[in-house]
Amino acid sequence: MQTDMQNTNQLTSEQKKENRTLLTALGLIVVAVAVLAIIGFLFLNKPADILEGQAEATSVRVSGKLPGRVTEFYVKEGDMVHKGDTLVHIHSSLAEAKLQQAEGMETAARAMDRKVDAGTRSQIIQSAYQLWQQAKAAVTITKKTYDRMQALYSEGVVSEQKRDEAKAAYDAAVAAAAAAESQYNLAKSGAQSEDKTSAQAMVSVAQGGVSEVQALLEDQYLTAPCDGQIDVIFPHEGELVALGAPIMNVLKLQDKWITFNVREQYLKDFKMDQEVTVTVPALDNKKVKTRIYYIRDMGSYATWHATKTTGDWDSKTFEVKMRPVEELPDLRPGMTVIVRD
Repeated sequence: MQTDMQNTNQLTSEQKKENRTLLTALGLIVVAVAVLAIIGFLFLNKPADILEGQAEATSVRVSGKLPGRVTEFYVKEGDMVHKGDTLVHIHSSLAEAKLQQAEGMETAARAMDRKVDAGTRSQIIQSAYQLWQQAKAAVTITKKTYDRMQALYSEGVVSEQKRDEAKAAYDAAVAAAAAAESQYNLAKSGAQSEDKTSAQAMVSVAQGGVSEVQALLEDQYLTAPCDGQIDVIFPHEGELVALGAPIMNVLKLQDKWITFNVREQYLKDFKMDQEVTVTVPALDNKKVKTRIYYIRDMGSYATWHATKTTGDWDSKTFEVKMRPVEELPDLRPGMTVIVRD
């Protein structure tokens, strides 16, 4: 019994010794970790702030005034084009029918204008002239008769009544001759000035209708508005497009810039006309020098609102744009661009 108790006490002493050793080791480990953490906190450099932006380029939308059906595309997405190159053919049977109708109205208006300009027919003018000459002859005869009657009346051969009748016949002949001359002049001059003006106005209206339809038909062949690359084509061949519907976008690769959204507290590092070196990860982290040309408040929708009622303040976001100082053909719209603090 005594031997067993001695063995038990010996085992308990050994366990206590092992436990003390284990606790000592754990304590040393904890102290070592704490020391390393303190050293790391004191000597570890703060990571640099990174501001992320995006490369962009001007995109020009191609659309037309002619509603119709896409007949054929002369380019495809990714093609490089020059200003004036034909891009697409849009066919409109309705517009062509409208053109025929407008041209017909113009032809009719011109025929009416020519008719008015031609004036009265030559036969009517000749007849009026003959009537005028007859009236002039009657004036001559009645004048002679009146003169004879006046002479005879002076000699007392004829009565005053006869003389007055001859005078009345002469006056009537003079009036008839004047009326015949007016009719002749009217026939010779043709239509009234109002009629001529109206006919010319109808021709102008018809010409305007033709020009309007022709202007629409000019857009049946859409051309490139600038040099660039076909970015995206919206409809397919055979589809109908409406008035002003976008057909495709032309990307002006020569007009590229980089956009950053900068919070207000970092705006002190960005000034107008300042040169900034940026990094393009897609171009093997290439360093690119840029110049800031645009800084603008993005509005209340982009404001970072404070979460505390005191001790904090709202921070607005500004849009900062910059262009590469040198030409960079490999920079593509959509590429990520970063600025490191």
